[in-house]
Amino acid sequence: MAKRRFASDDDDAPKKQLNKESLRELLFLFTYLSPYKGKFALSLIFLILSTLTANIFPFVIGQLVDSAIPTGFSSGIQLPSEIQSQLKDTQKNLFNLDNINSIAIILFVVLGLQSVFSFFRVLWFTEVGEKSLADLRKDLYVRLIRLPMSFFTQRRVGELASRISADIALIQDTLTFTIVEFLRSIINLLIGIGVIFFISVKLTLVMLSVFPVLVIAALFFGRFIRKISKESSDQLALSGVVVEETLQGILNVKAFANERFEYQRYTNAIQNLVKTTIKGAKYRSAFVAFVIFALFGSIIFILWYGVSLVQTGEITTGKLITFVLFTTFVGAALGSFGELYSQIQKTIGATERVRELLREPTEIIALDGKIDPKNEIIGSVAFQKVGFAYPSRIEITVLHDLLFEVLAGQKIALVGPSGAGKSTVVSLLLRLYDAVSGDIYIDNRSIKDFPLSELRSQMAIVPQDVFLFGGTIKENIAYGKLDATEDEIIEAAKRANAHGFITDFPEGYQSIVGERGIKLSGGQRQRIAIARAVLRNPKILILDEATSALDSESEKLVQDALEKLMEGRTTFIIAHRLSTVRKADLIVVIKNGKVVEKGTHTELMTNETGLYKSLATLQFADEWQ
Repeated sequence: MAKRRFASDDDDAPKKQLNKESLRELLFLFTYLSPYKGKFALSLIFLILSTLTANIFPFVIGQLVDSAIPTGFSSGIQLPSEIQSQLKDTQKNLFNLDNINSIAIILFVVLGLQSVFSFFRVLWFTEVGEKSLADLRKDLYVRLIRLPMSFFTQRRVGELASRISADIALIQDTLTFTIVEFLRSIINLLIGIGVIFFISVKLTLVMLSVFPVLVIAALFFGRFIRKISKESSDQLALSGVVVEETLQGILNVKAFANERFEYQRYTNAIQNLVKTTIKGAKYRSAFVAFVIFALFGSIIFILWYGVSLVQTGEITTGKLITFVLFTTFVGAALGSFGELYSQIQKTIGATERVRELLREPTEIIALDGKIDPKNEIIGSVAFQKVGFAYPSRIEITVLHDLLFEVLAGQKIALVGPSGAGKSTVVSLLLRLYDAVSGDIYIDNRSIKDFPLSELRSQMAIVPQDVFLFGGTIKENIAYGKLDATEDEIIEAAKRANAHGFITDFPEGYQSIVGERGIKLSGGQRQRIAIARAVLRNPKILILDEATSALDSESEKLVQDALEKLMEGRTTFIIAHRLSTVRKADLIVVIKNGKVVEKGTHTELMTNETGLYKSLATLQFADEWQ
């Protein structure tokens, strides 16, 4: 069984190696920071200030210790008077602190300053990061909804959703956290190494011979542990898939009496999970033992050597403590670089995927919804030798020299076998795709001369599989005309034979339809879609198998609503039920992408060898005689 991949799983996120090209991708993110560059600069200043104040603590704590230890006491021996005089001088700290009380006051002042600096650093970095990401999200979303249908036919919805959620989340972590931590680690590393060299070159060389080796070993060991943990997560996901599939298909499980098989399948998944988890526990235990022994052993070794330097009078006890604290800062900085580098790699990959979408050519869509009077249509349509092949399979011609025309206000029915190209015709009419050859004319004007948004604003479609948004009935009807009044919505519902069942609900027009309209029946959803089309008042109406999935009672109500909707407007009807197209002014019969017959129902029924006659005879032998 295939493993389920979780887009939110950081371990699964693709990584990109750092090079000039990838760094350019990363720098792209900073273009979204430019509107907030003032506050971003202040955030950087407060980051530096908060990091510097944090590095003052080891200095002051060392002074505090030295001021509490009598001269010569730290060595444990009676030192010569010259050395004692030198130690007295070293006890005077950089701030001329002469007693414990003043040192403690300095510590609290530094703590207060660091708190203030940290407050504004976190606040402003978060504000700048979130606003920048909001701009990126909006740009990406607008780009997505403006992309042509040819793009969506080649991409999965889950993949696109991942771009706008998981990939943006990775970028968000980088802008609000990773960059901050990376800069802080660099500052801590530079300050820490400089200070410990200043305190004692000997002790620093000893530390540098031990700690980097430990950090590198821990990084490689940690990466291996994460790999084992990922395997464990995958096994857990597999066991979850077994449960999900079993419960979703419980009817089949019981009908085939396969409870034992499913139990064994789940047991195998759980056993694999336990084996992987125990394997990971062994390595984690070894890693913990390694860290405890190696890390604390190194600290003991450095302290031992440091104490020997204290005893010889080369450094004071306070400086040794300062050295140890700064060594901790250096070790933490070195240890964080591996994770930060990995996060940056993931961010580069996410940025590249987001930029791919932002580079995609889009349709020219106006978002104001206005229609220029010169682009208002009456409704006559003519297909002039239209040929078409889908971009995803250009080698297969779907439509061949399609030729027909319909006058404004007429009803045209497109009939033919499944896969003949009927739905493709209306897709071209909506300009979801453009014809490969030939052209489509509306009111004797090429369809390509109309702005897309203005063209589509004067059309409406009632599909077989109605999609309703998860809001209220009122909101779904108003989707046909966003500025419609409540009276207009109610009138549209009445014309669609929907007002009756809507008012039967306790919440009426405020009733929630549920995801994709799941709380409504098929007939109810269809009538909501018709009400939406009524409200739009289109010049060209498209009915794509609008009644084929309904029972007889619902079909009668829907068909009655459709008859009202079709009055006075050009209507394209796609139907397999030929009884619904007999009143059409023109019936176009399509087979294998070609028009094989045209005419009214009466005319086509006289052609004994015609495809329409054959289809009609098969469906309603008695009715058509």
